[in-house]
Amino acid sequence: MLTGTVTEFDEGRGLGTITADDGRIIPFQCTQIADGTRTVRVGEVVAFDLLAKLGRYEAAAIGPR
Repeated sequence: MLTGTVTEFDEGRGLGTITADDGRIIPFQCTQIADGTRTVRVGEVVAFDLLAKLGRYEAAAIGPR
């Protein structure tokens, strides 16, 4: 499990990015927020897994650290 900070989230589109602790910017979809709320605050520190999808990685199983 990796950790990082939510750096962008567009609630209307359900898309955002997490900047991982190692500096990588990882996109995510709101359906991957583990608590089912489909929303997350910008600046929140989270833990997540990587999911290989369409030739790139996305964050999955996103939850509080």
